[in-house]
Amino acid sequence: MIRVAEHPELNNQIGNDVVTTDGTTLLGADDKAGLAEIVTAAEILLKDASIRHGTIKLLFTPDEEIGRGVDKVDLVRLGAKFAYTIDGETAGSVEDETFSADGLLLEITGVAIHPGFAKDRMENAIKVASAIVARLPREVSPEGTEGRDGFVHPVEISGSMDAAKIRFIVRDFTEKGLVEKHAMIEDIARDVLADYPGSSFRATRTEQYRNMKQVLDQHPEIVDNAVEAIRRAGLTPVRGSIRGGTDGSRLSFMGLPCPNIFAGGHAFHSPLEWVSRQDMESAVRTIVELARVWEERA
Repeated sequence: MIRVAEHPELNNQIGNDVVTTDGTTLLGADDKAGLAEIVTAAEILLKDASIRHGTIKLLFTPDEEIGRGVDKVDLVRLGAKFAYTIDGETAGSVEDETFSADGLLLEITGVAIHPGFAKDRMENAIKVASAIVARLPREVSPEGTEGRDGFVHPVEISGSMDAAKIRFIVRDFTEKGLVEKHAMIEDIARDVLADYPGSSFRATRTEQYRNMKQVLDQHPEIVDNAVEAIRRAGLTPVRGSIRGGTDGSRLSFMGLPCPNIFAGGHAFHSPLEWVSRQDMESAVRTIVELARVWEERA
């Protein structure tokens, strides 16, 4: 059930209409809010002929949260030179930097034997995997980092006595930071396996997305125009970095430079997620002003 509530703890939102769930499920403002804002802005631009703008293409993609949002995008058919995702948080923010992201699969091979005859012979792969995870330092975990700190995050453990798998996501703003975190995990694995001489591990690294700032720094006007649009919408522009990624990360490296503009949601991926109507309206005004800015500066 969706309801509109006043949240007294949100001091900077006093008087705003805050949209939440009943607290038992996700709201999905990430990114239903962005979808609603894009469609509303498009309606305004279609109805108001006095707003001058160039050709605008709308692109809606599924599966962004699992990294497949742009797998099927045909950029030639889309015919755009740059883009913006409406997928950010606080009103007024525009983000031109994301984490660089890898997946890491650690496959552990243990020593299997009947438990009745296992004395000094069994090496349980599940216990090896558990020991590796237990040694991950808190200061390199999502719950122990903030700002521009990267992290290592185990997201799945599966296995049996003879074989186990640990899946990680590895995040950092620099390639050097990613390399260091991969090395840390493998060092921990080797250290743990020193107590399990019959066991072994294999690490497989998979690139997921890269920091879009590498591309956007080559096209400063794209972010500059977004900053001006936010200012014209009556907000104070705040440039920042995302402790995560958007489809804009991959689109940028596919040849479509794509920073991220606020949608107004907060506490994403949590039953406590919320968005305010006023911030959504500000996002709509920003999109409309962005169309004006590009027309004026073309």
